[in-house]
Amino acid sequence: MSADPSARRGIPDATVARLPEYLRALTGLAERGITSVSSEELAAAAGVRSAKLRKDLSYLGSYGVRGVGYEVDHLAYQISRELGLTQDWPVAIVGMGNLGHALAAYSGFATRGFRVVALLDQDPAIVGQEIAGLAVQPMSELTALVSEQGLAIGVIATPAASAQDVCDALVGAGVRSILNFAPCVLVVPDGVDVRKVDLSTELQILAFHEQRKALASPAALRKAVAP
Repeated sequence: MSADPSARRGIPDATVARLPEYLRALTGLAERGITSVSSEELAAAAGVRSAKLRKDLSYLGSYGVRGVGYEVDHLAYQISRELGLTQDWPVAIVGMGNLGHALAAYSGFATRGFRVVALLDQDPAIVGQEIAGLAVQPMSELTALVSEQGLAIGVIATPAASAQDVCDALVGAGVRSILNFAPCVLVVPDGVDVRKVDLSTELQILAFHEQRKALASPAALRKAVAP
């Protein structure tokens, strides 16, 4: 496998984090039959400033054409290639509770370059069940999955109490990229990348903004200044 192109080109982490949003916007434009887009239009669709978008895309060597903008399909391919989505990434989901079931059934993985090759759980009552066309396997199969399926990414959908043990098992089997849905911080060695998806944290942030909007409403202001 070739070295990560982003690492070779020195693309900042913040730029890498925005590339999926640009790709999402471009995919939406392509589905509507739009073949070219200006930096201002693409930036608005992605929710960023146009100057930031142009700076980000310059790291890919894509500068657009004055008066024309960016070719949608070509730019989408450039971003997909930079993100490593032009190849197939085998994924295992660990933890077959409600969240694990939902992730296993999510069709968006396959359309974005990710192939779920295994579902794993340590509960003997769950092992052997078929979910989304795959039989749940025991954790003891992890090492074999890495060597036989080329397992690249592990998704942790377990409760927080068992997430670190699952993470250790993934790392021990040779997995170097982990997506963690458990509400906890994982400790991993150098060379292992972890991305955390904490739904409760995101909801708390939304609650903060809702509270701010409510306090800024005219009725709330009148109540706050009433004698």
